[in-house]
This record gives sequence, structure tokens and C-alpha cells, in this order.
Amino acid sequence: MSIEKVRAYFQTQGIEDRIREFDVSSATVDLAAQAVGVEGARIAKTLSFKLGDRVLLVVCAGDAKVDNRRYKDQFGGKASMLSHDEAATLVGHAVGGVCPFAVKAGVEIYLDASMRRFDTIFPAAGSSNSAVEMTCDELEKYSGGTWVDVCKAWRPDEQ
Repeated sequence: MSIEKVRAYFQTQGIEDRIREFDVSSATVDLAAQAVGVEGARIAKTLSFKLGDRVLLVVCAGDAKVDNRRYKDQFGGKASMLSHDEAATLVGHAVGGVCPFAVKAGVEIYLDASMRRFDTIFPAAGSSNSAVEMTCDELEKYSGGTWVDVCKAWRPDEQ
């Protein structure tokens, strides 16, 4: 199970006890927000893309949407989301539990600026009923991700 891979990775970091598991699904932003008890924007959703031979994860705030122009400018090509089967195979986590931790080798992880407005955010922890609360600095540390600005619809001037 993916959550076990994340738990094993977190154990090496001394934070495995921070994983929260729920009796209900947290597979979508709305469900995760209800399970955690926060506004949906604080859910760190992880979107999985394929660009040629590259597999990219973009972690962004729950209310953000990928801006196709910014994505193309940042990564050099058009955004193409992975299918459910591709995500499980290429990333190592099934849709609903995709997260930037304990992913397959070669997966590129990017963290969107949309999350920086929150003190803490809640990414999944490898299953469709889990999350972990962390700061953006912790997310960067534990995911190894690189900060980008490829999303829209979260800034006040974009509403």
C-alpha cells in the first residue's frame, strides 16, 4: 500500500506519527477539507502530469487551478494529466492518494506558490483517507520539491 511506503519514509524522518487516517474518504479537496476540518484551499492537492518521458507532480492549494500558459512557460510543453492507471504505475500512488512523498524514482516534484499564503497545509499521505499537516518549508524538505508559480484562480485579483 502507498500509505505504508509514505509511513516508512516518514519514519526515517521521525514524523510518521503525524499521518492522520480517517474513517471517511479524503480523495478529493472537498472530502479532505471535511475530514480534516479546514477550508478546501488549505488542502494541498497533488496533480500528476506527463510531458514527453517526464512525470511531473504539481502540488498546489485546493482552490488553485493550473494555468496552461504558466505551465507551458515553466515546463516547455502542454499540460497532459496522467490517467488513473498511469498515476498508480508511474508515480506509485493511486489517484485520491497521490502525494509528493515516497514516489517512484525520476518523478519530478514541483510546489506551487498558491500554498505559501497558509501557515500549514494538508497533503495526502499515500491513501484516499489520509493527510499530514505541515508547513510549506516542511513540504519542501520532505518532498524534495522545487517551488514554481504555475497556478491561477487563487490570487484575489484573479477571482
